[in-house]
Formats: sequence, structure tokens, C-alpha cells
Amino acid sequence: MKLSPLQIARYQYSPKLPGMLRNGIAEICVKNGGPTESVADQEKIQALFPNTYGKNEITFQKGENTSPAKKQVVGVILSGGQAPGGHNVVCGLYDALKALSPENVLIGFKGGPSGLLDNDFIVFEDDYINQYRNTGGFDIIGSGRTKLETQEQFAIVVENCKKHGVNALVIIGGDDSNTNAAVLAEYCAAHNTGIQVIGCPKTIDGDLKNEDIECSFGFDTATKTYAEIIGNIERDANSAKKYWHFVKVMGRSASHVALECALQTQPNICLVGEEVAAKKMSLAAIADYIADSVAARAAKGWNFGVAIIPEGIVEFVPEFSVLIAEINELLAGEKADSFNNLPTWADKYAFIENGLTAESMAVFAILPQSIQQQLFLERDPHGNVQVSLIESEKLFSALVKDNLAARKKEGTYNGKFSALHHFLGYEGRCAFPSNFDADYCYSLGYNAAMLIQYGYTGYLSKVSNLSKPAEEWVAGGMPITKMMNIERRHGADKPVIRKALVELEGAPFKFFAEHRAEWATETCFVYPGAIQYYGPAEVCDLTTRTLALEKA
Repeated sequence: MKLSPLQIARYQYSPKLPGMLRNGIAEICVKNGGPTESVADQEKIQALFPNTYGKNEITFQKGENTSPAKKQVVGVILSGGQAPGGHNVVCGLYDALKALSPENVLIGFKGGPSGLLDNDFIVFEDDYINQYRNTGGFDIIGSGRTKLETQEQFAIVVENCKKHGVNALVIIGGDDSNTNAAVLAEYCAAHNTGIQVIGCPKTIDGDLKNEDIECSFGFDTATKTYAEIIGNIERDANSAKKYWHFVKVMGRSASHVALECALQTQPNICLVGEEVAAKKMSLAAIADYIADSVAARAAKGWNFGVAIIPEGIVEFVPEFSVLIAEINELLAGEKADSFNNLPTWADKYAFIENGLTAESMAVFAILPQSIQQQLFLERDPHGNVQVSLIESEKLFSALVKDNLAARKKEGTYNGKFSALHHFLGYEGRCAFPSNFDADYCYSLGYNAAMLIQYGYTGYLSKVSNLSKPAEEWVAGGMPITKMMNIERRHGADKPVIRKALVELEGAPFKFFAEHRAEWATETCFVYPGAIQYYGPAEVCDLTTRTLALEKA
């Protein structure tokens, strides 16, 4: 395999560890914090996790290592979508285990949780691990979205672990994966399997965060990658001066990615789904808001601009959520066959018109035909609308175009509007991790090994104080149950990690809200450029604007 010069250089990068993890394995001890409780539904969560609930938070500090000496055989999986830095979690885990004892073993189960079920694995060794240091992607062992949630699955996992003498599992994933890690940890504890389970917080969406987890890994790299592209688009828009660019970015359940990209690049428009929901904004109101910016800039002779759209924006629009619910009901059961057998779109449109309430039909009628057809022709195996497939960037540019046409008839707008569309998704998931993510992820893995060595289970590897230099980072662990609440999933109450949405009273959004009026009408673009790996620390180790504002 031919390597790029950057890849060769990145292999040689030595990730920075928190100060207390730099002392050497023999000089790392535990400081106990207070007992914990779940973020909500405490009695229900405690009843579901009697063996792992309420444990203390802990931090590591300089002192005598009092952990018992024993051979560690650890399994690790990557779960869910890719996020930059995942390889370094594995590398940090491997290096710490080998520092504890050369006899320790790290086994990678391939393809995510399914590798645990199928006993598909690789035993890591130096030569193999060294090929993946500081690189993007999850190709070291692959990933998958199989959920570990049934007693039968847990029994198979335990059986396969015992075949290898595995005494601990590290699950690297997002909120669902770490929820599964907590449930598996409880099962293992309840059945006295001797298998510990440790989680690591991963997701580029940024919605696995709380007062303890300051950010999930991958968010830094992904948003910097997207921001570079958005900055390039802004520069092009400011050069050509004839296009409005509608840029959709990742983030279905929360708008952290969109907000961070806006803070880095200062576009004319950035929609934040949480605000749309709070204000109960309609599609027409959103289109009017964007059109106001287009018209104001056109009045200055600037028929160009950039708008950032979160991937899941339409799910935050109340009237659209109602429409989706009605469509799902309209197509339930045999009614879907009746609809699909209609010969023309006109016939199907009449069927829809007859089946929706007047309020939802009014919303449906303003949608471009291409979006209307997406809602009815692209459904999941359960017959529900696949909202994630809706091309919201094209939806809003079409609505804005119609809005501007109406203004032109009224004589209140005389500009030109030509839209281009972009979706930034996979481009950010496997990028070379930034120095921040390379350091953070390596620390998470190294820290996970220490949690295992000290016998913890049902814990999340935790590194905090992340807005400071790595020397000042604080390493430790927290019970996963602390992040949980009860939610209704598929008709049943389930314990899940609560997703973190954009806080409208938080510093990042407040900063954005204070400046967006100026950004909407002026050209205040910022061009972040590519991620820098070598050079001054203030450039190369820069954290996200979100983290900097939250910890200012």
C-alpha cells in the first residue's frame, strides 16, 4: 500500500496525554467522587440497574497504583457511524494495556457488535496497530449498527468472551451504543460473569454531551472539515457574486454541527432546529426569514450568500411533524398497497388530498413536487416516511424562490436568486483527526485501560477540562447510568442516554444570536482553511468555537 507523505508523518505523531496519565502506570491512583444518580427517572433506572447504578464518579491522579496485578484480556468494538479518532482510542487502549504488562492482550471484534456475536476477531499486535495511529476511519476493525439489547445476545457475547478469556469489553460508540454498554454491564454483573464493560463517547453530531462529557470525539475534526468546505464555498460565492449556496450538514437529532460551522464561518443564514421547535416556526416562516436576508443583500447589489441547514431541520418544524404522522397513518397497513397501485401522480395526489386534514394538506401543498414524492415514495420497511432522506436544502431554496417571486410581484424585491445545493456528510466522518481529536481519543483509550485495571464496569471513559492544554486535562470515569432517563421507544419504556440538544440559553447559541442579524445582511464570511497538524499550538491545537464559548 502506497502511503501519502501526510499519512507517514501522522504515524509518527505522539498524542498528548492528560498530565495525570503521563506519570507512568505505576504512579496513577484513584480519587473517588460522590455517588451518582440518573439525570431523570431515578427510581426506574435504579430498578433496571441494581448492580451498576449509583456508583461514584472517579478521577485519576498522581499517586501509588494500588490496582491488583493480573493479566488483562480485553475486547474492543467500534459501534455505529464512523468518527475521526476512533483508531486512536484503540491505539491508546492497546498502549496502556501493554504498559501495564506486555502479557496483556487486546482483541478487536470486527464489524461492530455483530463481531461479538459471530466471534469474528483479530488479536492486535504492534505491526498491525502501528498502521492506524492518528488516522481517520474505522477500517482497523470496521463498525456496524447491530444493537446488543436482548438476553439471548448477551449470553452469546459472554460465551464468546469466555472462549478467549476476555475479562473486559470496551464499546466505542454514541448514545445508543453506550446505552447498550450499560445494559450489557448490568447483565454481566448480575450473572457474575467477571466481564467488565467500559464505554467511550463517540459521535460527530455532538449530541452525546453533558456536564461531565464536554464533547464527543470526532465532532472537532468533522466540523473543522465541513467549515473548511463552507469557507471555500463562501470564498467562491464572494468571488462569483451570483449564487446562493444552501449547505446541508450532518445532525439529524440536534443542530450542534450546523451551529459550530456557523460560528467558524459566519454565513448569512444558519437554521438551528431547536430554535425552530421552540418558536414553533412554520415552513413559510422559515422561508420568509431566509428570503429577508436574500432581499436585504440584493438591495445592496449582492445577489449571493450562504445558508447552513441542519440535516434534521424538518423534524423540528411542528406542522411538518404533524404532516409526517398523518402520512404514516394514511399509508398504514393495506392502505399503502391501494396508494401504490394508483397509476399516476395526479391520482395519488387526489388520494393524499382526501386523506390528510386541511391543515396538513395546506403544508403539503406548498412543498415542491419532488419533496412531495419523496414523502410518499421513499419509506422504511415499517411503511414510515424516511425523513432523513428529505433534501431539506432543496426544499428551503425552492420555498425561498417562491417567496421571492411573490415579493417581486408586489414590487418589494427586484434582485436575482440562483441557488446551488450541497450536502456535507461522509466527507467529515473519516478525515484525518485533528490534533485535538488525536489527543482526546488516545487519552480516552488509555484512560479506559486504567478503568479496567482498577476493576470498574458500567463506566464511561471521561476526559474533561478540554478547553485547556492537554497537560491540564482531567481523566477519570463516570457511571453510564448517570446520563440515562426513560423514553418511549417502539411502544415500550426504555432506559436510554438522553441526547443533548443545542441549549438556546447556552453561550454558543447566544453568541450566534447576537451576531446573526449582521451576518444576514453583510458579508462577514470567515475562511477557516484546512485543518493544521504542524505549527503553532494556537493554530494546531485549537478547540471548537462551541467548547471555547462554553468554557470561556
